[in-house]
Amino acid sequence: MPAAPALVLTADSITRIGAEAAGAVVVNGSHGGTYAAYVAAKLGVAAAIFNDAGVGRDRAGIAGLDYLERLGIPAAAVGHMSARIGDGADMIARGVVSHANPLAQALGCGPGMACREAATALAQAAPRRREPPAALEAAFLLIAEPPPVWALDSASAVAAEHIGAIVITGSHGGLLGGKPETALKYDALAALFNDAGIGIDEAGVTRLPALDARGIAAATVTAQSARIGDARSTYEDGILSRVNARAAALGVAPGQSARDFVAAVRRAEQDRKEQA
Repeated sequence: MPAAPALVLTADSITRIGAEAAGAVVVNGSHGGTYAAYVAAKLGVAAAIFNDAGVGRDRAGIAGLDYLERLGIPAAAVGHMSARIGDGADMIARGVVSHANPLAQALGCGPGMACREAATALAQAAPRRREPPAALEAAFLLIAEPPPVWALDSASAVAAEHIGAIVITGSHGGLLGGKPETALKYDALAALFNDAGIGIDEAGVTRLPALDARGIAAATVTAQSARIGDARSTYEDGILSRVNARAAALGVAPGQSARDFVAAVRRAEQDRKEQA
């Protein structure tokens, strides 16, 4: 007797789902990079569908599909111009598959297929056979002198220790489910994200105005300039695509580098302290 199809679950981020993901097909709003794929594998998903985040530099937005293939897990990504990144419900409602790994293709999931149909196809996936490797290191202190600069591969790693710091993330710049409170868990001094190709409804940059309202300077780098999911690439390679009003007031503008952004924020903070 054939096994029952896996459950299909949706999540705005692969970091916003728990034990219920084990053995399920998870349609999630995260980019399809290696770190997001690692989280999916640790959760024990049967299969996963991500957002391709504009694919971007070194095809980082879909690198997780190959990562999961090596672990025996079917995976696909929907096009960033078909559904909003960071919005699982929109992905399953409007998403159209742009990329699929060979295991997913073997189950009938391929480019051009509606996300909902692709999820149904992937629900036939057999349980995975390989455990993911040891945890990926995802947090790096780049500059220790105040204000400190942290490189965090996922914005989900922002914690109380980062209050007042500059956080350089590998995450996309989109709100999760369109909710302003998801822009950043704690009040950093400033924040950088990847624009994930900006995408439909400009979903890849929606954190910026939400952070403006909290007085936090924020910007995105282009997906073509830096590898999404890789915070050090954001810092070392990133070229700014969008900046919020708070960042613009510091003299930051699109076309500048991520390093320029960090330097401007640090300079402004030092000036503020000297004048206090």
